[in-house]
Amino acid sequence: MEKRRRGGVSSLMVLAAALLTVAAMPPPPRVAAALSPDYYKDSCPDLESIVRYEVTRKKNETVVTIPATLRLAFHDCMVGGCNAAVLIASKKNDAEKDAPDNESLAGDGFDTINRVKAAVEKKCPGVVSCADIIALATRDVVYLADGPYWRVELGRLDALASRASDVKGKLPDPDMHVKELMPVFQRNGFTKVDLVALSGAHTVGFAHCSRFTNRLYSYGGTSSRTDPTFNPDYAGQLKGACPVNVGPTIAVNMDPVSPIKFDNIYFINLQYGLGLFTSDQVLYTDETTRPIVDKFAASQKEFFDAFVAAMIKLGRLGVKTGKDGEIRRVCTAFNH
Repeated sequence: MEKRRRGGVSSLMVLAAALLTVAAMPPPPRVAAALSPDYYKDSCPDLESIVRYEVTRKKNETVVTIPATLRLAFHDCMVGGCNAAVLIASKKNDAEKDAPDNESLAGDGFDTINRVKAAVEKKCPGVVSCADIIALATRDVVYLADGPYWRVELGRLDALASRASDVKGKLPDPDMHVKELMPVFQRNGFTKVDLVALSGAHTVGFAHCSRFTNRLYSYGGTSSRTDPTFNPDYAGQLKGACPVNVGPTIAVNMDPVSPIKFDNIYFINLQYGLGLFTSDQVLYTDETTRPIVDKFAASQKEFFDAFVAAMIKLGRLGVKTGKDGEIRRVCTAFNH
């Protein structure tokens, strides 16, 4: 394995350079109701084709649609369950989307869901929840990026509340190590395999320099020190793209090799020291998760199967039913 990695670094780095752009836990939440892929079979039979059409149209406008929608779904479900609370726009700036951990969510994710909702309402008014639209749109962006396809379980209602104060501590941080990441995932019933598989979503998307420059310039709190787990050539490229005191608008691809394709290259990147966040690279440096990374790097099918299983598990978190939820007329506001 070591020989293979050393021999392939140069070719990977050439491609990376071309593509690098400035661009004891509590029990998991219970599923409140039975979800079914056929939930809207009679009430909105054309639902999936409507969603696919609108998502494809949005993706053709900008590929940012793919990671933005995928990340939106994760941030929604990990905070109080999959209930579209992250979509609410608050005049007081105190809704979930206003929390510091959600400020970096790209607008294209919100726009995608709002567009789909408007199209669905024209065909099936008052029938389909925003939470279910998020789930379907997320599956579709993954598939449109050459990722796996899966049947989406449906039947969620939308939340009746959205509070920024609910977000703190519920989401992983880019500076976390495995021992810190695991409690965040375990409280929702996820395993280490799920953690690594869901982290593979970083095979698409981008990150602002401010999210990782500490690894480049002040690792471990030491001035001018670079994280030694970085591939040196990759670190040099990143420093060129993200100089000291860079502005907040500069971003780079999460996956420097195939940034707009959903594949298992992310895990191969980790073997070469090409993980952008600490929370990415530690999946390889930590002995407990390295075998999972190696398995996914060796087999895209293994990764896809694990990712689908984890996404289905994610979609079952905190489902709202009955008087605990509603079907919003627009995704950005409560009906009341």
